[in-house]
Amino acid sequence: MGSGGRYCRNDVVCITQLLLNRPLGGRPMSNVMAVIFWLLFGIGLPALFLFGKLITEVREDGVYVQYIPFHRGFHRIPFTDIIKCEARTYRPIREYGGWGIRFGSRGRAYNVSGNRGVQLVFESGKRLLIGSNRPEEFSRAIQTGIGRKK
Repeated sequence: MGSGGRYCRNDVVCITQLLLNRPLGGRPMSNVMAVIFWLLFGIGLPALFLFGKLITEVREDGVYVQYIPFHRGFHRIPFTDIIKCEARTYRPIREYGGWGIRFGSRGRAYNVSGNRGVQLVFESGKRLLIGSNRPEEFSRAIQTGIGRKK
């Protein structure tokens, strides 16, 4: 078995090397590196998405969004930047390429699961979709905040 060099392409390769003691490729990684790689990408990365949490708050001065574990704190979206918001059903895979912090043909999206959210349109023309289990209530709260600032 060689050391370093290339990384496992997937969990099957790592398991083949570790359990069957059959390193694959011309320059296989060490068993220690295979275990580290598998822990990071086979368990760690999926766990990030499994335990991801989207927190949204509508406060006096704007909408606050925090996507745990990717945001350390809340990101503020001032009401003065928002020109339109509406609750809507969307297609996460088709429109944004899935769930998470995504960029698609319709703009940016923060979504954890489901297919419902609130679409924000900004003065710049950019769009942000924020996933929500209660999009109608979320949209009403944002519209109330926008109305107070105008």
